[in-house]
Amino acid sequence: MKPRILVSSLTAATLLALGAWGGIQANGKWLEARAQGAAAAAAAAPVQAMPDFSAIVEANKSSVVNITVSATEKTAAVSPFPDAGGDDPFSQFFRHFQIPAPELHKRGLGSGFVIGEGGLILTNAHVVDGANQVVVKLADRREFKAKVLGVDKPTDIAVLKIDAKGLKPVKLGDPSTVRVGEWVLAIGSPYGFENSVTAGIVSATSRALPEGTYVPFIQTDAAVNPGNSGGPLFNMRGEVIGINSQIYSQTGGYQGLAFAIPINVAAKVEKQLVAHGKVERGRIGVGIQELSQPLAESFGLDRPAGALVGSVDKSGPAAKAGIQPGDVLLSMNGTPIESSSELPPRVADLKPGSKATFELWRNREKKTVELTVGELKGDKIASAGPQDSGHGRLGLAVRPLTPDEKQQAEIASGLVVEQASGPAAEAGIREGDVILAVNGRPVKSVADLQAAAEKAGKVVALLIQREDAKIFVPVEIG
Repeated sequence: MKPRILVSSLTAATLLALGAWGGIQANGKWLEARAQGAAAAAAAAPVQAMPDFSAIVEANKSSVVNITVSATEKTAAVSPFPDAGGDDPFSQFFRHFQIPAPELHKRGLGSGFVIGEGGLILTNAHVVDGANQVVVKLADRREFKAKVLGVDKPTDIAVLKIDAKGLKPVKLGDPSTVRVGEWVLAIGSPYGFENSVTAGIVSATSRALPEGTYVPFIQTDAAVNPGNSGGPLFNMRGEVIGINSQIYSQTGGYQGLAFAIPINVAAKVEKQLVAHGKVERGRIGVGIQELSQPLAESFGLDRPAGALVGSVDKSGPAAKAGIQPGDVLLSMNGTPIESSSELPPRVADLKPGSKATFELWRNREKKTVELTVGELKGDKIASAGPQDSGHGRLGLAVRPLTPDEKQQAEIASGLVVEQASGPAAEAGIREGDVILAVNGRPVKSVADLQAAAEKAGKVVALLIQREDAKIFVPVEIG
């Protein structure tokens, strides 16, 4: 619109110089009418106002708490005398004179929020981890020593209890309804600045982080800094949808990447910690990896969806049900598995001893298996492993395993990679990897590998063992 008005004005100026007054008058009326029309249109257009968070803050500021923790660490004892080392008699004598180990006092800050009138408070496990004393400060400046009822490190959730009256619990929302792009609000104590309020939008949901926890994080760009940990993340209805837990930062401060634990995950953990002091998690005993497009093609799938089984615990529930390395888990209890990152938290949520039904892809056809869910005792449920696998077309120099190597690796057969080049090297295969199978078929000799490579299409899936992990690697061979 502006270029046209500018051109019209220039035309009017030229006509004025030529004395064409009538043209100017007509053109001026046209401009006036056009301006009036634009103003009317602007008045009729809906005005998009920025959100006002003040009501949410006013309703919830008394529910957010500041947490101060203190811990004591002992350092190694030291000697005031030089140590000549060895069997020097003076060194042996002076070693009996040690200065007692000094104590190192540490303090930390975090946030939390009230979830029960009985004094229950949720925060992050890393906020109170190793603390000798935990002090909770309320918005009205009252302070209380808190008792740690339970800590769950896999989800980074801790439950505290204080003996206080007049507490106002927050309202809990439903993270499953959260939409990317909606406004959210964080309240906490960044760097000790109590009840600081920051806002942003939801950047992503069900975000899996590299360390592979059992939490489908909510990612936001709300300003979250050290001290915000454990504080609530609110939606525009004033409901808590998450607990601010982690940030991605190269400086230690805010860089627009913050991650919150969905409140439904935290609530389940809280109930178990309060009732039993620990959290029960399901286990099926498989190692999984993401299914890439080349791998999907090698298995005959039309798109990369599901969780690729790279290893199976010999004594685990999955092995007893017949699940094998190379199977692609497509759904669990009727719900599709779109990516491997979805499986660990869903398996963890299963009750030990319950039944679970999996639909899987094997040998280019679907199968259904049922298993009895085990109980997680360690840190693995259905662990997500890395992605990234002879001769001739593959670019591999290999040799059979020796009897000692088979015994040490606890495998019946395989080929050790002595050199990788070409397609294999580009796929990430390296010296020392052990090739166990090609496109789901075990290889026992170099001839087996050569034959399988000759029969393969554009992509071949190699199952390799690298140290203690078994992973599938797609190799594109043209």
